[in-house]
Order: sequence, then structure tokens, then C-alpha cells
Amino acid sequence: MGIVIRNARAVLPEGAEDAVRETSIYIEQDRIAGIGQAPAGFCEDRVIDGTDKLVIPGLINCHTHSYMSFMRNVADDLSFMDWLFGTIDPIEQQMTDEDTYWGANLAIIEMMKSGTTCFNDMQMNIHQTTRAVKESGMRAVISRGLVGNGNDEGGQMRLRQAYEERDAAKDCDRLSFVLGPHAPYTCDEAYLRIVAEEAKKNGMGIHIHLSESESEIAQIREKNGCSPIALADRCGLFDVPAIAAHCVQIDEADMDILKAKHVSVVTNPASNMKLGNGFAPVAGMLAKGINVCLGTDGAASNNCLNLFHELSLLTLIHKGTGRTPQCVSAREGFRIATINGARALGMEKEIGSIEVGKKADLAILDLNTPSLTPRNNLIAGLSYSANGSEVDTVLIDGKVTMENRKLLTIDEQLVYRKIQGIIERMGLDQKTY
Repeated sequence: MGIVIRNARAVLPEGAEDAVRETSIYIEQDRIAGIGQAPAGFCEDRVIDGTDKLVIPGLINCHTHSYMSFMRNVADDLSFMDWLFGTIDPIEQQMTDEDTYWGANLAIIEMMKSGTTCFNDMQMNIHQTTRAVKESGMRAVISRGLVGNGNDEGGQMRLRQAYEERDAAKDCDRLSFVLGPHAPYTCDEAYLRIVAEEAKKNGMGIHIHLSESESEIAQIREKNGCSPIALADRCGLFDVPAIAAHCVQIDEADMDILKAKHVSVVTNPASNMKLGNGFAPVAGMLAKGINVCLGTDGAASNNCLNLFHELSLLTLIHKGTGRTPQCVSAREGFRIATINGARALGMEKEIGSIEVGKKADLAILDLNTPSLTPRNNLIAGLSYSANGSEVDTVLIDGKVTMENRKLLTIDEQLVYRKIQGIIERMGLDQKTY
């Protein structure tokens, strides 16, 4: 099927930066076939009017836990370890497979309606997030969260589940898989080494939480005699393509390791602030040439999965903490939320920018909104004034998944009813007002 988005503004790559240009975008099957001019033999089956619209590459959420969406607003104003082990872990122990499925659906609704077309997810109950991704038309990279001590049965079972889920989803090219050792405080050094060897043997990447809180740093230094970053490196986790979520409490030596091993870092500003963990040294990492990308973390610690909210925080907080308005510019921020994320996932040749030959993963924003008026600097507008409600239409893999803000692949009302049932069953609906 041939789709043309006609007479739109679009954010297009021009060298090391991006620029907004008026153009038309031609889509054949799942890919962008032409920009500005129809390719030879193009068959125009459908026209999307781009008048008063802005087309951007779909945003890429590089770190989240989609199943946590039903835990929104149930574990607030707590210290990190109290939040994780005192509240969230007990809820997770009650979860059923169906809870994970409906939680993932709610997360996908929120992400898709705010322009995210791909997410990197760490989850617990296998087959359920992949089921939601398949049905919704979303794109995702999935890791089964791995926890273990040495060669214990629990750790081995989780590895088997990771492979089982990967093998069962080979029929969907919108799904990719990596190994997800949760963190150095839930995986001992021997288990981290086992996971690293498994990743090398199977040609898989790594997705891990690292250096998120001060308490984690103290615990790992006492137990292992080094920082979490140095521990991950000596265990071999960085000998394969690796994504390190958070990296809030890191120093120059840590950054040198991340740069030398080509590790991509996912900054999650809202989650890190809300849990009182601080601010990742994004400016320092960018200055060293580390690939920094953007994530929301789960809704249990962020309370929303809107990457525009995260983009705004990213481009504002570092100006304040660094006391310079040039720190993490709007253009840098937009790339962090798009092509840098694609690079972290090993998909930079497929997604992350609007280019001929890439997948047609696109978000179309309505420019007739207060937040994007006037239209004098739309890339700045994406970082500083857009809030995600401007997203009108979404295409993923060349298929329209949302049009006129109506999702075409998910029954929203059914999802809301199912989520309400989950929180009532778990007793998470206690009124606080």
C-alpha cells in the first residue's frame, strides 16, 4: 500500500543537525520510499493531508517497565529502597500474567498517544508484553528482568524464560530481544558474569540499571570494592552492545569506561528526581561523546510515560543545574529522544530519523495548537512547549495505528476497565482525597 503525507512540515536530518522543511513523504509498505518526490512507479493508495501538520520521527523510549502502568500514583514520596522493596516488590509478587498484559496495553496507549513508536522494556511475566506489542502494532525491544545469585535455579529459570520469549516471537519483526540483568544489587557478581557469557554466546545485547542511587553506590562499593559501572565492566557486560539505565551517581572514571566500551546511557529525569536520586551528568557524558538517550522509567516511579514531558525536563534541568542556557539544547534534546535512542538499540539504520529507506515510524503533530503557535522555531517548540497532546496521527511500520487521536489497534475503554479491575483486586484503589 502506498501512502503519501502531502504538503507537511517535517523534521529532516541535515548533516549533524535537523531542520524543518516543507515537503511530502512517500511510504511504500513499511518504509519511507521518497521525500519531496515520489519514487518511480509509486502507487498512491492513500493521501494524508499534511496541511498545518508537523511530521517527526517517532520518539524512542529507551527505558521503561510497561507492566507498571497500573502502579501509577501508588508509591509516591518514598526513598528509593523503600519505594522498590517496601511497596513495588510486594505488588509485583501479586501480579498475574494478565495483569502484565493489560498494564502493557495501558502503557502502549499512553506512549502511542504522545508520539512514541518504539520502547525498550524490562518486564517480568513472559509473553504478555510481546502479546500486547503484536496486537497494537507498536515496536519494542524486550528484556526479561534477570535476578540471580551464581548458578542458582531462579537465575537459570529466568534466563530460560528470556530465550523462550525470544524464540516464541520470531514471527514479529517489530520485536527484538536483549538480556536484562536487573541491577548489581539484585544480581551477584557470579550471576552477572553468567549473563555476560550468555549474551556473548547468543549474540544479544544487555539492558541493565546502573548507578541509580547513592545507597546502591555504597552497597556495591562495600561488597565489590568498586562502582557499579566498574563492576559491570569487569563482569563482561560491556563486551556486547549495552544500555545502562540511569547512571546518575557516576564520576569521571565511570564515564571513561562508558565511553571506551561504547555503552549507551538512558537518562530518566522525572524518575530520578521523583525518587530523590539526583541528576545524571548528561552534559559531561555528551562532552565525552557517550551516546545518551532518553527514557521515562516505569509509571510507578515517573507516573507518566509521555516522552515529551521527559524531553522538556531534559532540556531544562541541566541548564539550571549547570547554570548555562546552552546546556543540552533543544536540537540536542530532540536527537537524544530519536536517533540516539535508535543508535542505543542498534536500529539507527532502521528508525530514529526521516530518511529514504528507513521504516515509516512517524508521528504527525497538529500545528493548530497554542503550544506550537507561532511556528517560528518548531524544534525548540518540541522541547520547550509541546506536551504530547499535539500528536494527531501515528504510523508504525508503515501502518496507521492512530488517526485523529483515535487508536485503531487497541480498545481503550476495555483497557481502562481491565486496569480498574486490577487495582481493585490488589487493593490499590484506596482513596486519598
